[in-house]
Amino acid sequence: MIRLALGAALLLVMQSAAAIDTDRPEVRAFIDEMVAEHAFDRGMLEAALSAAETQQKIIDAISSPAEKRLTWAEYRKIFITPERIAAGVAFWDEHGALLGQVAESTGVPEEILVGIIGVETYFGRITGGYRVIDALSTLAFDYPPRSAFFRKELAEFFLLVRDEGLSATVPTGSYAGAMGRPQFMPSSFRAYAYDNDDDGRRDIWENWGDVAGSIANYFNEHGWRCGEEVVALATLGDRWEGPAPDPANVLKADSTVSSLSEKGVMFATDMPADSVAALVAYEGKAGPEYRVAMHNFFVITRYNRSAMYALAVHELGLAIAAGVGPVDE
Repeated sequence: MIRLALGAALLLVMQSAAAIDTDRPEVRAFIDEMVAEHAFDRGMLEAALSAAETQQKIIDAISSPAEKRLTWAEYRKIFITPERIAAGVAFWDEHGALLGQVAESTGVPEEILVGIIGVETYFGRITGGYRVIDALSTLAFDYPPRSAFFRKELAEFFLLVRDEGLSATVPTGSYAGAMGRPQFMPSSFRAYAYDNDDDGRRDIWENWGDVAGSIANYFNEHGWRCGEEVVALATLGDRWEGPAPDPANVLKADSTVSSLSEKGVMFATDMPADSVAALVAYEGKAGPEYRVAMHNFFVITRYNRSAMYALAVHELGLAIAAGVGPVDE
């Protein structure tokens, strides 16, 4: 009986992680493409991919992300906590000058920078323990629903490794292959990572200046508008007609400030009447909650395609900002 149990456990381990077989047709095709299109050394690619492991736990994790399985009330409890807010205040106190410099030079405010860092990695405490090559190889070759996307990201990763002089088997990140303190996918790293201190390296693992500068650069490249509001608390007034909207992952503005007001949505804003906006519903602890999301809200969703994520970043950033003492002139 003991031998059977040990055998079953060993089989489970073998099934949950296995070396990538570079003779598989899809892996071979990927290698051929990288050699033909990007002049990669075939031996280097084969060695790197042979050292990678496909892992069932990566597939399990991406198949059930928090944004899809939790209500807003449950999701909010993960990120908007006294402990995380206190950690954010301490982070801001320590790096205030740096955050201020990045905010002033880019127009992306400190509360958005710390909101992103706080939600993504708890201010650098949780950056993911998966090797990026394992995560991307698993999802590129063994996760059909999104294999095309992750195959592209695997290619971007190898290009990044070559460009930045990294070892393909060393970088670590999330189960989806997102890297470093800002959790950039390889394509985002190559497009938006920024050398904030001009030392010749874009270091999103250890250099907080590069981290903050990279996040700000990402937001600016996706249309962040300096000084504009992000979102406003809303209720449905007496003039609202029809059923209340159900919670949904709204990712695009389909109305304006004035059109929502005319429909009976009640909210306070300084944004012009013709500003793009959308009514977003959430499943809160005590029932439905509503927000009017502005242009900058949808810029945040470009970082993570989730209306819950965008609201968590915004609320965490504001809570941290409220706890930060006055900045010395």
